[in-house]
Amino acid sequence: MNEKILSSKRIYSGRIVTLDLNEVELPDGQHQMREIIVHPGATALIALDNQNRILLVRQFRSAAAVVMSEIPAGVLNAGEDPMEAAVRELQEETGYKPGKIERLGGFYTAPGYTTEYIHLYIARELAESRLPADEDEFIEVERVSLENAMNMIEQGKITDAKTIIALLMYARHQPAI
Repeated sequence: MNEKILSSKRIYSGRIVTLDLNEVELPDGQHQMREIIVHPGATALIALDNQNRILLVRQFRSAAAVVMSEIPAGVLNAGEDPMEAAVRELQEETGYKPGKIERLGGFYTAPGYTTEYIHLYIARELAESRLPADEDEFIEVERVSLENAMNMIEQGKITDAKTIIALLMYARHQPAI
């Protein structure tokens, strides 16, 4: 079932991603080309305030050309621990630092063409602790109950895959809403 990489050519190197063109040998001996977006990985988290409301960030997303409601998230820096990145991103995007953080899971965003893997966490016991936001981020924070978040998914108000996956994973371990 494995494919053997015969050659690889870097076609593009950007600030966050690179694009490689790989020639591979398939299990039956055929050769094919694979376009692979190499991504450093990311982290995202469900942050719960002291009333058990979920912090969502609203920001404009250029690729989709819309303002989206999402859980706080960000790209991993080189060699950065995903949990530490989650804490950093939460501070940058919401102004809170968790007193408690635990792993929720993770997933590949689109394994057919990218290496991006998102590590998911749950953050609790939030305390004010702001880090400077990225200069290109303009973010509003909103707080919603789990029930409202699930309704937002059903109504098409949350369309971001990482947010939907994280909320569904989190909801699965909660009492019925």
